Amino acid sequence: MSYTQTISGTTYTFDGLVDLLAKATPRRSGDELAGCAAESDAERAAAAWQLADLPLTTFLEDPVVPYETDEVTRLIIDTHDRRAFQPIAHLTVGGLRDWFLETAVHENSAARIAAVAPGLTPEMVAAVSKIMRNQDLILAASAATVSAAFRTTIGLPGHISTRLQPNHPTDDPRGIAAATLDGLLMGCGDAVIGINPATDSPHATADLLRLLDDIRQRFAIPMQSCVLSHVTTTIDMIDQGIPVDLVFQSIAGTESANSSFGIDISILREANEAGRSLHRGTVGDNLMYLETGQGSALSANAHLGTGGKPVDQQTLEVRAYAVARILEPLLVNTVVGFIGPEYLYDGKQIIRAGLEDHFCGKILGLPMGVDVCYTNHAEADQDDMDTLLTLLGVAGAAFVIAVPGADDVMLGYQSLSFHDALYVRRTLGLRPAPEFETWLAGLGMVDPEGRIMPVDLDTSPLRSLTVAR
Repeated sequence: MSYTQTISGTTYTFDGLVDLLAKATPRRSGDELAGCAAESDAERAAAAWQLADLPLTTFLEDPVVPYETDEVTRLIIDTHDRRAFQPIAHLTVGGLRDWFLETAVHENSAARIAAVAPGLTPEMVAAVSKIMRNQDLILAASAATVSAAFRTTIGLPGHISTRLQPNHPTDDPRGIAAATLDGLLMGCGDAVIGINPATDSPHATADLLRLLDDIRQRFAIPMQSCVLSHVTTTIDMIDQGIPVDLVFQSIAGTESANSSFGIDISILREANEAGRSLHRGTVGDNLMYLETGQGSALSANAHLGTGGKPVDQQTLEVRAYAVARILEPLLVNTVVGFIGPEYLYDGKQIIRAGLEDHFCGKILGLPMGVDVCYTNHAEADQDDMDTLLTLLGVAGAAFVIAVPGADDVMLGYQSLSFHDALYVRRTLGLRPAPEFETWLAGLGMVDPEGRIMPVDLDTSPLRSLTVAR
C-alpha cells in the first residue's frame, strides 16, 4: 500500500513501507547513494509525520525484506514474542516513542524495557529511532540495562568497558605486546583484548591466540581475548585445542549480505555452541563477539527489500541485531564510521548513526558498544569523536574501542585512544568492569572512587611485557 502526507498544501506519496522508512530517515550519504533518501527536508518531515502515525502491528504484517527469500526476516517473524508485545501492541510508532520517554523516568525503567524487548522487532525499533531527537535516543538508552559476562561483566550501570585493540601491520608479537602494555597501564581491556589479524592465516591466528592467553595467565588478568578471524577459522581453532575465548564474526541484516561474509545463521549457532563447549568463562558463558555497521548490506549490493526497493541502511543495520540477539553475545558493536563517507559523510552523520545504533541495539536487549571512529577521507575529526564518546557515556554504552594514539596503523582508520577512555570514565564517574577493577586495584592503579591512577612501570609486574619475546 502507499502512504500520503500533506504539509503546507503539498502532498507527498510514499510507495509502501520500505519507501516510507527510507524517506523518514535523517539524511545520510549511504541512502542517497542507494537512491532511496528523501529529496528534501520537507519530504523527510512528511515521511516522519506519516511514520509516527503508523501502527506497530504493520511491521508484523508487511515485512521489509520478503519472508520467503530471507532467513533474517524468517528469524524476526518466527521468534517474535506476542505475549511481550501485547502491552504495546495498540501503539503507533509515535506512541512507542512516547512510551520510551515516559518509561525512561520511571523508577523501574530497566525492567519495563526488558519486559517488552522480546516483543519488539528490529523494524519497529528502527522506525521509532527515526523520529527521535538525539536527546531522546540518549535518554531512552540510558534507562535500559543489558549485561553479559565471560571473565568480566559487561554493561552494568555506572560502568563502561573498553576493547583494547593492539593491531599491528605484520602481527609482530613485540608490537602487539607493547600496545597491550600501553592499554593495560591506562585501565583498558576489560571488554576484550582483541586483535584484527593482518591475514586470516590459521597459523597466525593460533600464534596470536596463544600470545594473548599467555599474557592473561602470566599476569592473572580477568579478561577475555579474541583474534578477529573468520568464524570458520575460529571453529577450526577450537577443534585443534587452541585457547579460544571469544568467537568473532561480522554480521549484517539480510541473508544475502551475510552470505557475502561467508556465513549464515546455522554457522553462527554452531560457532556459539563450539565456544561454549570449552567452558573457559568464569563468571558467565556469553562469548560471541559480533560487529556490524551501517552500509554493510549496501556495500555488498545486498540491500534490496520487498518489491525490489532499496531498504535504508539504518533499518538493515538494526535487522542485524536480531541475528545477534539469538546468540546471547558478550559484545556487539557497530563500527560506526569505518566503511567511509560514502555511507556516513561527516561528523554529524556519524554521531547521529552512533546514537541510533546504540539505542536500537540496547533496546533490543544487546550489550551494545560502539567503535567511535572515522576514515581519513571523511569530513570528520577527533572533536566529533569526543562528542560521540561523551554522548555514548551518558547513554550507558557497554563498551568502546581504544587503540594506541587513536590511530589504527593496521586498519588505517581513526578511533579512540586509551586516554579517551580515561577521560570519559573520569568525567562521567564511570568505572571499569568490576572484576577488572579489582585486578587493577591489586596493582595499585585504582583509587577508592574507581579512578585509574598512574603507576611506576619500573616496579609494576607488567614491566615484563616490555621484554622482547
